[in-house]
Amino acid sequence: MESFAHTGKQRRVLELFSGIGGMRMALERTGKPFEIVSAIDVNPVANTVYSHNFGEKTVRNGNILSLTAKKITKQNVDTILMSPPCQPFTRNGKFNDLNDRRSDPFSHICDLLDAIPTVQFILMENVKGFEKSQACEHYKQRLTAAGFEYQEYILSPHQFGIPNTRHRYYCIAKQKGCDFRRKYDGIITEPPANACTTQSKIQDIIDGSEDPVPYLLSDVSLKKHLPLMDVCTRESTNSMCFTKAYTHFAEGTGSVFCPLAKETFDQIYQRASVSPDEDIKLNLLNQLQMRYFTPKEVARLMNFPEYFSFPDTVSKKQRYRVLGNSVNVFVVSVLLEEL
Repeated sequence: MESFAHTGKQRRVLELFSGIGGMRMALERTGKPFEIVSAIDVNPVANTVYSHNFGEKTVRNGNILSLTAKKITKQNVDTILMSPPCQPFTRNGKFNDLNDRRSDPFSHICDLLDAIPTVQFILMENVKGFEKSQACEHYKQRLTAAGFEYQEYILSPHQFGIPNTRHRYYCIAKQKGCDFRRKYDGIITEPPANACTTQSKIQDIIDGSEDPVPYLLSDVSLKKHLPLMDVCTRESTNSMCFTKAYTHFAEGTGSVFCPLAKETFDQIYQRASVSPDEDIKLNLLNQLQMRYFTPKEVARLMNFPEYFSFPDTVSKKQRYRVLGNSVNVFVVSVLLEEL
């Protein structure tokens, strides 16, 4: 039976909600031949970054609602990769699910599946919690009606030895007759047995080429927000999930970095915590050299290749936002191998 990684065959891929190209980079990582027939996203900043790294011919600023089964079939697409907007399935999005208009493009694609006979393989990623949504149930019903079999996963890069926690829902689907290498019941929460899980550390992703000063925490953040932040040192083996609000909100948007040894951090932070003098306390906290991870370091934690970069026209805030909306390249590449 044919698999996604069928030796020598070039896959013709439609990349929907393409963002800054995380799915494409995961395809590259598999080493299998492919062609991105079209990459579509409505975010002009993301499209600028995509074009900067992969050229302008493939990506386009387009409305997925304008796609038809006839258009997709005409392009002889055999693979769809997509990471639809997660806001309808989060607290910030008020869990509006299918009632959120941002779900409309995804629902539209679901309703086209049984009319696109050329498509054999689909990989879809979304936020953890999507698996409980009406949208997820609708998607699985449409997959079944279109003759697909599917497997669901909730995985985090930390399970693969990557020093970052980012739990995400994944669904891989293939037309019946294209058997899975392994079949499971229910949602899979453990990495495939053959996946690399060698533990790495934060020190492995630190970028020494960039001036750290622009990324230092402000005095206000040191005094008010540091107790709420997750602090990483070079020896740390994990970091929090980085969201698009990183550096904008202090709590729950991603970890911060201290270049000192953990023992030194603990000693200085303890002295600062018990100091009654605010000036002395601030002086001690500044000695920690606390800073945000740079966009380059966040990209490394998400396993982006070293060649990946941002055009100068994209601001730091925009870089963090599009990274927060992207996917972990390594985890997706492993699931493409499973597909």
